[in-house]
Amino acid sequence: MFTRFIRQRLEEALGDTPAVVLHGARQSGKTTLVRMLIGRESDERRYMTFDDMGVLAAARIDPMGFVDALPGQVILDEIQRAPSLFPAIKMAIDRDRRPGRFLMTGSANVFSLPRLSESLAGRVEIVPLFPLTQGEIDDDRHDFIAWAFGDKAATDSGDGSPFDVWGRVFRGGFPEVVVRRTPARRRAWFDAYVTTILQRDVRDLSNIESLEALPRLLALLATRLGGLLNIADLGSALSMPASTLKRYLALLEATFLLHRLPAWTSNLGLRLIKSPKMYFTDVGLASHYLAGEPAQLETDPTRKGPLLENLVFTELRAQATWSSTPVRLFHYRTLAKQEVDFVLESSTGSL
Repeated sequence: MFTRFIRQRLEEALGDTPAVVLHGARQSGKTTLVRMLIGRESDERRYMTFDDMGVLAAARIDPMGFVDALPGQVILDEIQRAPSLFPAIKMAIDRDRRPGRFLMTGSANVFSLPRLSESLAGRVEIVPLFPLTQGEIDDDRHDFIAWAFGDKAATDSGDGSPFDVWGRVFRGGFPEVVVRRTPARRRAWFDAYVTTILQRDVRDLSNIESLEALPRLLALLATRLGGLLNIADLGSALSMPASTLKRYLALLEATFLLHRLPAWTSNLGLRLIKSPKMYFTDVGLASHYLAGEPAQLETDPTRKGPLLENLVFTELRAQATWSSTPVRLFHYRTLAKQEVDFVLESSTGSL
């Protein structure tokens, strides 16, 4: 079992907030983490999952009665499957604002669920969980971001052994993939994973008919890792209207398959206008689409740079959720096409 560095932030949120949502990609370790909290002697939370069709049916039939019957503290797993509960949870919190009453997990970005944003504004804290970082895999907590801003002394806890960069790229950070021994078994896992996301989570969020277009979109985006997001170019390559493409991208982001990196500029308004970059939330999934297996990098070395860039992105994005120095991530590109892959901006505006 892996130590998750976000755990302290999660426990702090439960200590002063009525409802906390732990959200992240399916199979990133959310259920394991909340079950670890149940395992503490002082924690008496009841665990319920909406992957259980009986529990889901009860919640959908009578949301108010379902919430009223819950114990004092509860874990509701895969809450995105029962959005009708949000108004009932809001009413329960308004009657009793004790901290830590509701710990919810979600495999879809809760900001994409209008009922949550409308019902629980000011009552819920969102704690993101990303796939395992390299530090979590190695059980070596190092706060690079704090060190980069001069907030923490540099440490070198490595044992001097060789660092297999490309092995780590193809492995990624999903716990089940990390423990698989062969590339063939990892490829099988990724194939099944994407199918599950599309058949279950995407359909839960939006009733779309052409699911076969989404894997093609993922494969195309993998060939453009680290490049600016160009809707017109992608739409032309896929013979897809811009409106449909934007909708599909939003769904892939909502299910945490993709993550958008905005452009940095000193003009805050322009940050919403300048073209973002798009990365895979897990570099192992990106390598699954782009290269298949490490041997292919030798025949086409041009794939190495984008995959390495995606690895750095996943490390920085995950570490930013628990670092002692709060930061936001951007990329930077001039009109002359000079680039900085990643810009970190602290809460004080320091870069």
